[in-house]
Amino acid sequence: MKLFVTGGTGFIGSALVSEALEAGHELALLTREPAAWRLAPFRGKINIIPGSLSDVASFAPALNALRPDCVAHLGWAGVAGADRNNPKQISNIDWSCRLLLAAREAGAKAFISTGSQAEYGPKRGIISPDEITEPTTLYGECKLATFRLLNQLSKNEGMRFAWLRVFSTYGPADHPYWMIPTLIGTLLRGKKPVLTACEQRWDYLHVADAARAILAACESEAGTGVFNLGSGSSPLLRDTVSFIRDQIDPQLPLGFGEIPYRPDQVMHLEADTTRLAHKLGWRPRVALADGLAETVVWYRDNSWIFVG
Repeated sequence: MKLFVTGGTGFIGSALVSEALEAGHELALLTREPAAWRLAPFRGKINIIPGSLSDVASFAPALNALRPDCVAHLGWAGVAGADRNNPKQISNIDWSCRLLLAAREAGAKAFISTGSQAEYGPKRGIISPDEITEPTTLYGECKLATFRLLNQLSKNEGMRFAWLRVFSTYGPADHPYWMIPTLIGTLLRGKKPVLTACEQRWDYLHVADAARAILAACESEAGTGVFNLGSGSSPLLRDTVSFIRDQIDPQLPLGFGEIPYRPDQVMHLEADTTRLAHKLGWRPRVALADGLAETVVWYRDNSWIFVG
């Protein structure tokens, strides 16, 4: 399969590149950062197409020459928490729609993209892909609007379309500002992390498992519609935090309860992954304990990420 990927320099995107190459697919990657550090292991194995989602016309000739079978669209401007209500989110809607149309023009028969659990809003408990969507951030609203427009455009253009709503992922090479890397970085410096009481039950999925799910949607004709992408389990966050601490130094203190919960704090977040299992035969392979231990080792060996 010829696969065209956007967002391949990102956390999940680079994991998808790794999984797709291992599966023997031919990859082309759109990027403004051909020297991005996450691409280092794949030098010479992928076709780099310089360009930006903000200017689809600039890379359309290369896309037409490639004639991809499928597009995996993971690129998105403004994923950090601080950007969740930034008006620049709105641009992603237009860029995504233009990409789908360009992909169809280039002969692609399938368009696979990633959404977010933010589309549901602050729901509690096990969330079905059929749950009512009530986003409370501009990020969530724009993801939802993008889904609706891509869904309709794909029908108009006769393309297979899948939308995977990502819950919480973790693993090596994540952005240092998310919760697990921040916790690891603090503990590696021998400092006490300031925490809530951590009574939440939280669904964390290893990035390699997330990538395998996206690739399965690319590969299978059954990859259509909305899927929730999570582990399908929600251990107590206090246990997850304590396990990470114990991997680094069991004697280090943890500041449980030193900061209050937010007024809108969700206490139980878990993805219903039944549809992924039934339609695509996907289930997580990486146990949380194994994945967290691997992640701690990676950050210990790559501590530059906290200051780079």
